[in-house]
Amino acid sequence: MGYVILGWDGEDAAAPARRAAVRDAHLKVITRWVEAGRLHLAVPLFRADGSAAGSIMILNDEEEVGAREYLLEEPFAREGVWLSYQMRPYRIAPMNYQPLPSGPTPTGPTLTGMTHCVVIAEDAEDSVGRRLAVREPHMKRVMGFAEDGTLACGGALLGAKGEMVGSIAITRHATEEAARAWWQDDPYVQAGVWQKLRFFPTRFAPLPYQPLPKPE
Repeated sequence: MGYVILGWDGEDAAAPARRAAVRDAHLKVITRWVEAGRLHLAVPLFRADGSAAGSIMILNDEEEVGAREYLLEEPFAREGVWLSYQMRPYRIAPMNYQPLPSGPTPTGPTLTGMTHCVVIAEDAEDSVGRRLAVREPHMKRVMGFAEDGTLACGGALLGAKGEMVGSIAITRHATEEAARAWWQDDPYVQAGVWQKLRFFPTRFAPLPYQPLPKPE
């Protein structure tokens, strides 16, 4: 088990400037955490109009103290880029994922062009039985797409007792419309496991990522 941090930018006119002012410092911090094996993945979240909605950081630390340590270093949290954030237990599903984009820390202007889409899905309150009933066909479907690169990363949001209460996944779809259409064929959607789905286009900055968890 690890933790995921969902940080949310403001929507005021000064929000883009706040993010741009500390972007380089942010990249230095996440690069160091990635190199140390403590950060699985970090991507921005965008709104439909192309503005930054926030960020998602998937941490490898099993204890909450690790996530809090990260927040103390993260410029987006310290400098008011994120006006709010959520820190939630999260477990990446072990699959044969394709390697994430790797390379040196990017420099210069923000990269352009969306390549992927993040879905943040919350389970319905009464969906425990439905989730268990269709988990096997769901996993069979997504495992194949992890192998061909359509699913870049996926896993479960966990509740206070370690139970699955939702999911976060990143797929190789450049638009919300394409991602939403692709997920419509998933057993979790068709069986009503997921009650609320939020989609955010994103892109990857090349960082020295380590391989995501694979099946034993």
